[in-house]
Order: sequence, then C-alpha cells, then structure tokens
Amino acid sequence: MKTPYKNIYEVLKNNRFIVLAVVAMSMLSTLVSSIVSYKMYDKALNGSFAIGNQGEVIPLQWVQQKENLEVEALEHLRLFHNYFYDLDPANFENNIEKALWLGDSSVDNVYRQKKADGVFNRLMQYSLVQKVISIESEIDLAKEPYAFSTKTVFQINRGTMTDTYEMVTTGALIHLENRHFPKNTHGLLITNYFENTLKKIDYENR
Repeated sequence: MKTPYKNIYEVLKNNRFIVLAVVAMSMLSTLVSSIVSYKMYDKALNGSFAIGNQGEVIPLQWVQQKENLEVEALEHLRLFHNYFYDLDPANFENNIEKALWLGDSSVDNVYRQKKADGVFNRLMQYSLVQKVISIESEIDLAKEPYAFSTKTVFQINRGTMTDTYEMVTTGALIHLENRHFPKNTHGLLITNYFENTLKKIDYENR
C-alpha cells in the first residue's frame, strides 16, 4: 500500500538527483569555458599585431616568420656563393659539392659550363687561389619563388699578382619539403641561377 510519505521520499530523491546533475553540468560547463577562454587568450597572445609601413595591421607572428625567412634566405645565399666562388686546388671539389646541394639544375648547368671552359683546370694547373671578400644579397620576400640578386667580390691570387673581381648573380629561392642536415640546413633551393656580370675592379680604392 502506497502512502503519501513514500511518494514524498521519491520526489525528494528525484529532486536530489536533478540538483546533483545540474551541479555536475555547471562544473563541466565552467571547466570547458575556462579551457576555451585560455586557448583563445593564448592564440591572441601569440597572434599579436603590428603596424606595417603602409599603416596596415599585420599579425606579429607573420612578421616574425618573415624575419626568420629573411635571415635563413640570406644565410643560404651567403653559404652558396662562398662555396661556389671561394676556391683553391685543395678545397674546390669539396666546396663545389656543397654548393650543388643548395641549388637545382640551373646551378649544375653553370658549374658544367665553367668546367667546360677550363676554369677548374686552370685553378689546378696554376695553383690559383680564389678568395671571396664580400657577399651582398638583396631578396624579394613578397611571394615565392623569392627573387634575389647577389654581388660577390672575390680575389684571384696568381702568386705575385692579385686581381679583384665583382660578379652579380641572380636567381630565385624556393622552399623544399624537408630540410637536409647538414647538406641543406635551411630547406631552401636556388633556382633559375645565372651569372649576369663579371668585371675587374680596383678593390683598394672602393
């Protein structure tokens, strides 16, 4: 036989279950909201903004990535030109091999043309020393492939006489899918490489 008291007990029991469920849901909701808020704050912190030269708003993370790319691109070009033009009979084969890892077939074509012209044979035959003095590169990072122009000054020591030359080279840089340690640590590749001009200069009076 059911009594009113039993019904009241069941009602209280159900109410207690509902209250506990509401409390649990509230705690879960608060936890989820806290996690989402933290992630949004962290994302906003990492995606701070900077003002560009034209007054445009630029995510700071993009600015940092662009600065890192510029540093790596310039270093990639410095390494390549140093390997490719700083030569002597003892190191030229090793340096050329290192340089070829930093460029595509256009670099290989320039190397093969130099070889066919007897550049390396003369280096060996007359024990010439070709020393890079300076490397200055300009690169356009607006879009890939990144066009560049590099001015390399090097000296050729012929024993009693030293001549200084200035070479201007051009090309573009592209990203590789993977970096290759230690042969291509920056994950970039020189394409469309071309030796534009070569002239003898008076380095002492520059």
